[in-house]
Amino acid sequence: MILTDYAAPGLHCELTDNPAGGEIRARLERLSIDALQARAAAAEAELYNLGITFTVYSDKDAIDRILPFDVIPRVIAAEEWRHIEAGVIQRVAALNLLLADLYHDQHILKDGVLPPALILGHKQFRPEMIGVDLPHGTYVHICGTDIIRGADGGFMVLEDNARTPSGVSYVIENRHMMLRAFPDLVDGIGLRAVDDYGLRLRAALRACAPPAAADPQIVLLSPGAYNSAFFEHVFLAREMGVPLVEGRDLVVRDDRVFMRTIGGLAPVEMIYRRINDDFLDPEVFNPDSLLGVPGLMRAYRAGNLGLANAIGTGVADDKAVYAYMPRIIRYYLGQEPILPNVETHLCREPEGLAYTLDHLAELVVKPVGEAGGYGITIGPRASAAELAACRAQLLADPANYIAQPCIALSVAPTLIDGKVEPRHVDLRPFAITGAGTWVLPGGLTRVALRRGSLVVNSSQGGGSKDTWVLE
Repeated sequence: MILTDYAAPGLHCELTDNPAGGEIRARLERLSIDALQARAAAAEAELYNLGITFTVYSDKDAIDRILPFDVIPRVIAAEEWRHIEAGVIQRVAALNLLLADLYHDQHILKDGVLPPALILGHKQFRPEMIGVDLPHGTYVHICGTDIIRGADGGFMVLEDNARTPSGVSYVIENRHMMLRAFPDLVDGIGLRAVDDYGLRLRAALRACAPPAAADPQIVLLSPGAYNSAFFEHVFLAREMGVPLVEGRDLVVRDDRVFMRTIGGLAPVEMIYRRINDDFLDPEVFNPDSLLGVPGLMRAYRAGNLGLANAIGTGVADDKAVYAYMPRIIRYYLGQEPILPNVETHLCREPEGLAYTLDHLAELVVKPVGEAGGYGITIGPRASAAELAACRAQLLADPANYIAQPCIALSVAPTLIDGKVEPRHVDLRPFAITGAGTWVLPGGLTRVALRRGSLVVNSSQGGGSKDTWVLE
């Protein structure tokens, strides 16, 4: 009876407050804590043996570690998923329309919907992309949308990840792990499958390859084995059935990209790149980069190469641009957002800065360009010294920060030291866009394993769960 003493007062629980999870709760209740722990230990050993790891660069030894996996699944009812799916598709459509506009006519800036200084002065805005036409107008081929649920049970978008979102490999491997370790929980429940992600991604990339390429060669470009997400690069290349390459494996000749093979140079028409813009082409961006390929931008601008995601998408997933997403959706789509934003105060604006400074102890302050949970100050849990340091940073560079209310994130039952306790979770669904958009059923549920922590990022001690979307 593993849930006998479980309680989450004042918080929305993804299992016990979910009417669709009744049968899953009943099956879990038939397990003892000892049995649950034994299966969890076996799952962790298997993760290690399979090499399903990531790297934390803040560790002085940068040692690969297992992403902690909690074996109690997060459950999403079919109706809830339809709502999330529609909201993600709407949001990705707006992001692609925004990027196409920013790199062409810039109507949204001329009409005053977005401040020109926010975009044109942004370090991720790439003037080299102006006038470049992309198949289907797709800039964001792979998008990870971070979604949370508050105490009232409503879903909200916390962040858009439109550059190189990571984590989908854990979604699929978590499911494989649960099918092996808990067949008695899964059998007959009616779960939406996640196994076809690689095939869907390959089809979308083919659709966005240069039109002249009848049978485009796709490759996955990785920085190499020392990258924190290298396991995922290997996994996705295998799932798509495409070569995994590094910059040294590619060369540009006459504005076309070729891959070095034992049989000579072979043409490449589409690259799924897991390298940031700055390191992609030393001719155009960082001249000291050894990770990218000289001349890649020439091939791209000539229309001989497709890149996923497109260069310059980082301007759209900035946390300050995020604050304008409801207006962006209305501007391009003429619709109200299906998934609302979290209330956001822009510290670049005088009223936003004033409000943030007056309510610093109540708000979460985030740097606009950081990821992975770094640089965040959670006001209600910060010390006086931390609040003072945050205040000084805000005053020194207000445009670098946003502030949001501290949301009581929903929780899910989690196995912690031989007991089942509530831990805060979020959700990152992954959307693939080619000629249209498809959303992987479920996504990465990240869980904050430390008691009371609201930071779910793996780099900050978070773990993951399998996400069960019911048919």
